[in-house]
Amino acid sequence: MTAPNLTAPNLMVVTDLTKRFGGLVALDAVSLQVRAGEAVGVIGPNGAGKSTLFNCLSGLESPDAGTVIFCGRRIDRMAAWRRSRLGIGRTFQRLELFEGMTVADHLLVAEQAHTGTVRIWRDLLHRGGPSPAELDHVRQVLGLLGLDDVADQPVATLDLGRARLVELGRALMGAPRLLLLDEPSSGLDVADTRRLAETLADVRQRSGVAVVLVEHDLDLIHAVVDHLVVLDLGRVLADGPTVEVLADPEVRRAYLGALA
Repeated sequence: MTAPNLTAPNLMVVTDLTKRFGGLVALDAVSLQVRAGEAVGVIGPNGAGKSTLFNCLSGLESPDAGTVIFCGRRIDRMAAWRRSRLGIGRTFQRLELFEGMTVADHLLVAEQAHTGTVRIWRDLLHRGGPSPAELDHVRQVLGLLGLDDVADQPVATLDLGRARLVELGRALMGAPRLLLLDEPSSGLDVADTRRLAETLADVRQRSGVAVVLVEHDLDLIHAVVDHLVVLDLGRVLADGPTVEVLADPEVRRAYLGALA
């Protein structure tokens, strides 16, 4: 785990974020801050509001109240693709990869989607191939994630650990300032989870990207996260250094159950 930089400026500030689905209050005045280059963990029992929070931060849902400020701009009413262009990348708990495409092709498509390349006109002009700059960026991210040796393999041939890294690579293609990672260790064994933690630490060190991580694996939380936010019934139950938060009796009762 990287020591938090308490002097770093705030990258994202979430204030009193509220989201209702009919009579259900999924988020109830949730506030949190993410500093530049920081890793923030979000944990909580099922139904705590974690997925709704991520959807509101990334633009898949619109909050009913509250604000989200990113890089000094209010984004809580902004379309998801605009947030991506501002520098927010996201992965999902369920893998969404295309089995017939290679690893490199997945990253290339993500690069072109981020830059807004209009493929149809390039194809009509017989200039549909990727540019040298696009290919160079793909090579950089492949190297960063240690995927060079499988660049030309279809993703269907990969184990789950490397498939998770491909999804992380797609999110990195937009050179984000903030990554929203939704349970990236889901389905991974202990060894793959350890490698994921090492990769995330390396990515943060080399790129300076901030991370907000929803995760159930507390070993990964301990390895990656600078500070921890606990949600319970849509409210922030605790927010602070990881060790202190996990030792809080209220957190242990709400999240750790029998360990309390």
